[in-house]
Amino acid sequence: MASIRRRKPVEPRNTSVQKEDEDEDEEEEVEEDYSKNKRRRKSDKKSKPKWSCVDNCCWIVGCICVTWWTLLFLYNVMPASLPQYVTEAITGPLPDPPGVKLRKEGLKAKHPVVFVPGIVTAGLELWEGHQCADGLFRKRLWGGTFGEVYKRPLCWVEHMSLDNETGLDPPGIRVRPVCGLVAADYFAPGYFVWAVLIANLARIGYEEKTMYMASYDWRLSFQNTEVRDQTLSRIKSSIELMVEANGGNKAVIIPHSMGVLYFLHFMKWVEAPAPMGGGGGPDWCAKHIKAVINIGGPFLGVPKAVAGLFSAEARDIAVARAIAPGVLNNGFQTMQHIMRMSRTWDSTMSMIPKGGDTIWGGLDWSPEEGYTPMKSKQRNTDTQKASQDGPESEISQTKRANYGRIISFGKDVAEALSSDIERIDFRDAVKGQSVANTSCRDVWTEYHDMGFGGIKAVAEYKVYTAESMIDLLRFVAPKMMERGSAHFSYGIADNLDDPKYQHYKYWSNPLETKLPNAPEMEIFSLYGVGVPTERAYVYKLSPSAECAIPFQIDASADEQDEDSCLKGGVYSVDGDETVPVLSSGLMCAKVWRGKTRFNPSGSRTYIREYAHSPPANFLEGRGTQSGAHVDIMGNFALIEDVMRVAAGATGKELGGDQVYSDIFKWSEKVNLQL
Repeated sequence: MASIRRRKPVEPRNTSVQKEDEDEDEEEEVEEDYSKNKRRRKSDKKSKPKWSCVDNCCWIVGCICVTWWTLLFLYNVMPASLPQYVTEAITGPLPDPPGVKLRKEGLKAKHPVVFVPGIVTAGLELWEGHQCADGLFRKRLWGGTFGEVYKRPLCWVEHMSLDNETGLDPPGIRVRPVCGLVAADYFAPGYFVWAVLIANLARIGYEEKTMYMASYDWRLSFQNTEVRDQTLSRIKSSIELMVEANGGNKAVIIPHSMGVLYFLHFMKWVEAPAPMGGGGGPDWCAKHIKAVINIGGPFLGVPKAVAGLFSAEARDIAVARAIAPGVLNNGFQTMQHIMRMSRTWDSTMSMIPKGGDTIWGGLDWSPEEGYTPMKSKQRNTDTQKASQDGPESEISQTKRANYGRIISFGKDVAEALSSDIERIDFRDAVKGQSVANTSCRDVWTEYHDMGFGGIKAVAEYKVYTAESMIDLLRFVAPKMMERGSAHFSYGIADNLDDPKYQHYKYWSNPLETKLPNAPEMEIFSLYGVGVPTERAYVYKLSPSAECAIPFQIDASADEQDEDSCLKGGVYSVDGDETVPVLSSGLMCAKVWRGKTRFNPSGSRTYIREYAHSPPANFLEGRGTQSGAHVDIMGNFALIEDVMRVAAGATGKELGGDQVYSDIFKWSEKVNLQL
């Protein structure tokens, strides 16, 4: 029988002693854990990097990019009909696109069309670069996604800049324009420029053999596009081929923005004898061009160009600079990089206001005097009535705006009587030296050569009109203006038969050259109205900083009255947000109207204005009735007018002038010999 043994009982310990030992052990463990955590927190605190302004900016840029790409992805994956369905549910049925409408009417492609893009809207790609640009061969540096701006910004600035002496390629760098319709159909993914017009033209039978994108390097001076790339010769050959291939039907040319000035240059170049010109002869335009439909044309320049060259600013940048001055000025020297790059682009000087005080006004007058932004727009297509009995602007009780003072140092100076302004001439001032001459070599601008004496002299002159502003730019940017003076001119010709006006520097200034001898060729000026457009600026000296741009728009200069034209240091007038009505409309309203010394063959001119109407909701995108400078390229009424002319209609068949602004009344105030 198996035996069973009992386990020996364990003698119990003293419970009080055991409890004390356990308490001591627990206290030791807590103290040890506390000391470890304390050491860990100290080490984490030492190793954790500080959150800097750079981190904030990178985080913001990253959020913007992620949001943009997310929205773009959602837009591309959702059904194509969804936005239209939702929009129609909110606003009612949408009108047919112009291409559908005109195809139902039986219109078909007739005249070949040539698109001439403006500044910054056409793509540029890299063909040769420095080591920092490895892997970017034939990748877009301008246009598209702009990915290289974020990945390697300084390398991008280096390759987008031109040589400061020649205005051509820097050594070891070749950036060239993208070719074909894709060069400017979209500026960035989802942001159209020419795409809507191209798609509508295709609906009535147009295709790539009857459409040509005259892409060019918009950074270069106009004549240098021929010197370096033979672009003008390519445009000439393409137009000749298209006209011949389409049974002799003349071409319809459609320039936009600065492309308007570029094509003015082309029309003189193509008829001028070689080697300066294309050798086409005095009747080339009459043989090959049916009509020139200028969209948003800055014929007489834009004040916005002055602000860009003077301080690398415009209204929006001035507001951002006031909100975050450290980021744009000192933090990344963003403004200095922009100025250094843009001042090598000679084309920007083509848009400096032309005609001086005769066109833009002086210290005490301007053609737009009395304009109020709240004025209602009324269509008036009768030229004589518009010029003589047009609706008068309701003069507001706000302070009078002196639009002729394009730059004023201080709001009080902008509003003062000219007799009360004491000025010291800056032209003979000694520029002197400053610490910036040796401390800012990494982001060099010509302001660093001015010294404090030159900066003070500019501010003490206090107010600049269109004429004195040219001298101002020569004073603050002599190298840039020396290059510009070889390619552009800004005056008014006394005698257009003077042989000096045969030089190419005058060809893009409509006040110093004649239209071609083409009486059957029609000239259209199509542009938006009803959008506040920059006309004059209130400036101030920047806070003292050695490497900063010394002048900036005074964003605090404002008027409380909602009818005031002064907002954020900028005086606004009627226009398309970029080009004032005066610049877009004066040539076709007065200077070229009928037979004048500027239009000796009497080519017919027409003005077609489009009143701005913003989109009703975000699903409409940029809208179909916009009058803004670029968004107008999607305006259905404008597209319809362009298509009718391309299909064979004349300006008279379109209905003649379509006017909402006071352009005819303003043109009467311009005392110009015709």
